[in-house]
Amino acid sequence: MKDSYDRNINYLRISVTDLCNLRCRYCMPEDGVCKKEHDEMITEDEIICAVEAAASLGVTKLRITGGEPLIKRNIVSICRRAAAVEGIKEVCITTNGVLLPSLAGELRAAGVSRLNISLDTLDAEKYKYISRCGTLEGAVAGIRTALGAGFDRIKLNTVLIGGFNDDEIPALAELTRLYPLDVRFIELMPMYDSGDFGKEAYLPCSAVIDRLPELCPAETDGGVARLYRLPGAKGSIGLISPLSDHFCGSCNKIRLTSDGKLKPCLHAPAEYSLKGLDSEGMRSILQTAIMAKPLWHGELDAENRSRAGRNMNQIGG
Repeated sequence: MKDSYDRNINYLRISVTDLCNLRCRYCMPEDGVCKKEHDEMITEDEIICAVEAAASLGVTKLRITGGEPLIKRNIVSICRRAAAVEGIKEVCITTNGVLLPSLAGELRAAGVSRLNISLDTLDAEKYKYISRCGTLEGAVAGIRTALGAGFDRIKLNTVLIGGFNDDEIPALAELTRLYPLDVRFIELMPMYDSGDFGKEAYLPCSAVIDRLPELCPAETDGGVARLYRLPGAKGSIGLISPLSDHFCGSCNKIRLTSDGKLKPCLHAPAEYSLKGLDSEGMRSILQTAIMAKPLWHGELDAENRSRAGRNMNQIGG
């Protein structure tokens, strides 16, 4: 389905939980979130009903997110049922990777085609700092297990943070030479409650090009990242720049939160509830939300914070 600006909306991101086993500083508060009552959250059946309604409107790609989606007890069932919906061609998961050693094989068998794994640093102490409670060893174990499980084109998501990991740009990029991995550098976004970061943290993705002059432009994969490649590399390097060079004009996404709210735009306050609706009701609300998708998210920088009204873990990125 096309929105009012003639963008083809064919991509649904579904947050299955706002809870997480880490507490990354750009994503959620240190003390976590208040756990909602079970009947406030969208159910597995409602998720699948929403996927079916979205597919009937032309959605072909799903991304399962959180919080951390792999802490959801029925995550494998959700993925299996979603992948089986007619019209859905791709089911992906964004994860911190910590639980992949026990779940990668099951997810692959359930129909998950691709993984995005968060990795903001290659330094163990810095990893502990940014995640507040995680270990680099746990994340690396997840990446290794995913590679062994046969996932193709695993993407590593690196939030670019000035004064924290900008000195690691060459080392992170080097992973694409050593392994069949893609690295995506993503500009830090000024979310609702990401108060740990000063103005210097908001680096533009051009910093990556400055640090890696040998980068060569590569063909697009249809996503929002501008792609490059190091000479002889097995994987690509992508730059995702929602602040310095926004891509709203080609945005094809709509988001469903874990409490059943559709968000036409990550950074806009508008939400439309799907919870408790039947298939036709969900289809109607999806149409309304898609047509309400704004042209762009407005200015975003250290002074102009996101108008989302939620932390990133409550939206799903």
